Amino acid sequence: MNLIELSAELPPTDLATLQLPTALLGTFRRKSISFCNGATDEKTIVYWFQSKSFTIDLRLKDVTQTPILQRQGWLGQTHWDSQQQLLSWQVEPHANYQNHIQWPEPATLHCIGNCILEFSPSNAYVEDWRQQASQGMYLGLRLEKAIHLKSNTLIQLDAGLIICGDWVAYAQSRLPQNQQALESFSDLAEAHAAGVSLEQINQFEVSVGTLSQGVQFSTQNHRLHQPVQLESFERVSENKLRQVKEIEGEAYALYFNVDMYQPHHTFQTQTTTSDASQTWLAQEAEHLLHHAQATL
Repeated sequence: MNLIELSAELPPTDLATLQLPTALLGTFRRKSISFCNGATDEKTIVYWFQSKSFTIDLRLKDVTQTPILQRQGWLGQTHWDSQQQLLSWQVEPHANYQNHIQWPEPATLHCIGNCILEFSPSNAYVEDWRQQASQGMYLGLRLEKAIHLKSNTLIQLDAGLIICGDWVAYAQSRLPQNQQALESFSDLAEAHAAGVSLEQINQFEVSVGTLSQGVQFSTQNHRLHQPVQLESFERVSENKLRQVKEIEGEAYALYFNVDMYQPHHTFQTQTTTSDASQTWLAQEAEHLLHHAQATL
């Protein structure tokens, strides 16, 4: 069954159980990152998809020309420290395209309008993220287990799917034999120099796109312009779904837990301010808002 059709049967997630600030829910594209040395990057393709408890992240220098060894993408558990107001992520080694953690610091965040500013506590950088989603279905699925059907064997795999309105991201880790080939090396370049093939390294997928137009960005170039695989799903319990799919020519059953489901969610694109600030903005609008527009 198609996942979009099947989702209509799911119970909505109780947002009262949410630990993250609601402004962090959705799909964000990085507009810029500025570093302590004065440099700013506005060109790298970076996307952050946020479900209730986990994140999917993709980072590419170029749509198709990013070297295989330099592609970045991961999925991991999201942790919000409400006392310290810090956001951090737990990323297991097999859930990361690279085999080292590229972003070790937690984040402090400040939200204005459709913009989230992410500051590193050390002041090494600040990132400007822009919400891409406005409203629509909000669905997050996180893999619980994967079974190789021919051998009926449980395998180590991680995967996640997040849909925010028309936007969608899918992440899937390498098969165990390919991941194990990397584990004794400090980085992918060292692994490749020792004989690990580019095909083994590139088996880690993070794809971002839209339901209407297909994959627009991916760690795997052959995924571009293809639809995200949303077929062959079935519901096995109230909040658990099963998908049968082919990976490297073999059939697997992927069991997903429903992390988030809202049939229609409005993502935050505006924030509140004081009455005095609203008055100031209205009074100075001829100058302040002359060139202003919502920027995604």
